[in-house]
Amino acid sequence: MSLREEARAWLEEQLSTTFAHVRGLGGPGREHEGHAARHAWERHLGKARWTCLSWPEEYGGRAADLAGQIAFYEEYARADAPARVGHIGEGLIGPTILEFGTAEQKARFLPGIQSGEELWCQGYSEPEAGSDLANVQTRAEISGDEWVVTGQKVWTSLAHVADWCFVLCRTGKGDEKHRGLSYLLVPMDQPGVEVRPIVQLTGTSEFNEVFFDGARTAAGNILGAPGDGWRVAMATLGYERGASTLGQQIGFRRELQKVIETAGRTGAARDPVLRDRLVQAWLELEVMRLNALRDPQSPITKLYWSEWHRRLGELAQETLGRAGLVAEGGELGDLQRLYLFSRADTIYAGSSEIQRNLIAERTLGLPR
Repeated sequence: MSLREEARAWLEEQLSTTFAHVRGLGGPGREHEGHAARHAWERHLGKARWTCLSWPEEYGGRAADLAGQIAFYEEYARADAPARVGHIGEGLIGPTILEFGTAEQKARFLPGIQSGEELWCQGYSEPEAGSDLANVQTRAEISGDEWVVTGQKVWTSLAHVADWCFVLCRTGKGDEKHRGLSYLLVPMDQPGVEVRPIVQLTGTSEFNEVFFDGARTAAGNILGAPGDGWRVAMATLGYERGASTLGQQIGFRRELQKVIETAGRTGAARDPVLRDRLVQAWLELEVMRLNALRDPQSPITKLYWSEWHRRLGELAQETLGRAGLVAEGGELGDLQRLYLFSRADTIYAGSSEIQRNLIAERTLGLPR
């Protein structure tokens, strides 16, 4: 049995029986749905070794190649499985620990990520350091056998449920920009860490402000050497995009189908211009898949899918017509939520403006 067949059979069985109640939970603008149940599902995935597929077997993975990872993510999306709560650990900090971590750090942190027991968040952005990440001002100083961290992070996804945060902070004296940065692993459940939710357009609060006021972590909880944080942080960003993009597109296809059905129901499909736009969206989705298969980590791929999804959100709202302006019973519908949330796609994980700069400078060789 291939990995795809194995995943399909396992997902169908689990999501039709023991975990039928988690099917379809979560997702953009719905991060609040069933967190405890989805965390239990995450642990169940880990026990069955369906997390961290690309990791070496000695760390609980399956050493799956890119084709195997794509197969799983596509089957996961087709099964309408719940949005993952451990994706930051599995997709970002886990691979970074594998690359830069000591034997002790791997033994301490990787099992909790693979099992789904410990959840992570990312401490990068600050009020004055968004796209200009090298401008971070959060500072850490060594005190005995601990780092003491003081500063503020913002747009920190899932900080309110995370056990750990990987924090890019300034540890050098008088250093500026890329120099003097370090990459620390900081426990969230301690005095000196305050999490404040940020309400999104959808009315939910996936991301947060995080304030560190003398928060502490062991001196050994640093990835790489002191002052080498920029190199480690860039490696983490390199892991942010990958095979999961192909699974994401199954969800996009489901959303597009719902927009098409809504256009037929509301009569919007009678407009020939809108019909053309629906066809164009379908064609662009096919192109998106081919591009992602060729290079899932390219800035072109990220720019393409985020702008496409934003346009789909606008198209969804147009198919709803005037009814789209009203939240029935105070609750947003799926297409209204798509419209409000999809704007964020062009900002997080590298804004469209930054992606265009990367393409211009690194691919086309244009001057900075």
